[in-house]
Amino acid sequence: MTTQTVGLDKGTKDIIKATVPVLQEHGAEITKRFYELMLGNHPELKNIFNQTNQRKGDQPKALANTVYAAAANIDHLEVILPHVKQIAHKHRSLNIKPEQYPIVGKHLLLAIKDVLGDAATDDIINAWEKAYGVIADIFISVEKEMYEETLNKTGGWVDFRDFKVFKKVKESDVITSFYLEPVDGMPFPIYQPGQYITVKAEIEGEKYNHLRQYSLSCAPGEGYYRISVKREDSIGDLPAGVVSTYLHEQVEEGSILPISAPSGDFYLEKNDTRPLILMSGGVGLTPMVSMLETVIKEQPDRKVVFIHAAQSSKVHAMKDRITEISKQHINVESYIVYDKPCEGDACDKVGYIDAEWLKEILPTNDAAFYFCGPKGFMRAAYQNLKKYQVEDQDIHFEIFGPAEDITA
Repeated sequence: MTTQTVGLDKGTKDIIKATVPVLQEHGAEITKRFYELMLGNHPELKNIFNQTNQRKGDQPKALANTVYAAAANIDHLEVILPHVKQIAHKHRSLNIKPEQYPIVGKHLLLAIKDVLGDAATDDIINAWEKAYGVIADIFISVEKEMYEETLNKTGGWVDFRDFKVFKKVKESDVITSFYLEPVDGMPFPIYQPGQYITVKAEIEGEKYNHLRQYSLSCAPGEGYYRISVKREDSIGDLPAGVVSTYLHEQVEEGSILPISAPSGDFYLEKNDTRPLILMSGGVGLTPMVSMLETVIKEQPDRKVVFIHAAQSSKVHAMKDRITEISKQHINVESYIVYDKPCEGDACDKVGYIDAEWLKEILPTNDAAFYFCGPKGFMRAAYQNLKKYQVEDQDIHFEIFGPAEDITA
């Protein structure tokens, strides 16, 4: 990747590195203005960008962090390659096209000029224009390989393909599963346990389509895809989730959902035979269930500990399935943690997962740890594993929504 910065002279790189702190300081303002300008001039892009994340400010912050991290490492862009690949997986799932990158670049520069005013000199704008071109080329190149790899898989496709909901199952008060099969009856790709698909919701009365990514919640090779979706109700000033409400209330057995091919870099490493520790909070159990169901089929002797945290039994999805697996497979243990248990709820711990409890129930910290859930759960899980002296290379996690650093 370093060869791709050859076109940037030392002066340009020096300007970029010198101005990164200034742009970081004004990052939220710049990216907010960027989205206002871009979506104002190109409203068709509202078919791609998650409007809820726009309102919450998550998406602008994620964009700013990505661009500034790349700029800060402009001499050694290979440092950010893992982050680039993670975002590129999402872009491939959303069907982002190369021709959309110049639109982003143009409006990002306009936003910088708007916010910084006279401080954004021609030299600074020119330097950032060149740097953005290099960064965009890296994303385009990585994503091109991903599109080709997807097409080359058995049954692989690019863009969206119609799948029919052939079964709809209520898993808890807030989570419902949707079983999907292709309308055309043709083959579709095997995925890695932990990966996700993008659902395109074409909702009557909505001006734009809505794209949402959902983890696949069953083992690969079952003859169908399954997603298990939490209904996001309104909280304070945030309205109810447009797509989750649509799926729960309007999508029924027989409904058609356009989806993208499975994607994502968070998945089970099946070459590892050490104990597997799966920890989930709320709807974060979806990729964990996929991993668990895969392990009992493909690594039947591997030690597995499945820990799930929820408020209570009312919102605890797939409880019976996990209990069934742990009873049928001597190598699997499962634990339940309830924060606000209802009367009569049976659980192994009331409150939250903590490092001391993990030390009591886990066989070793020399294991593979995977976890997923709300951001507060994720930060706590990471901190608890570090207290338990788990090595960084053994910690694997996925954040729902725009990327965010939970290790800080």
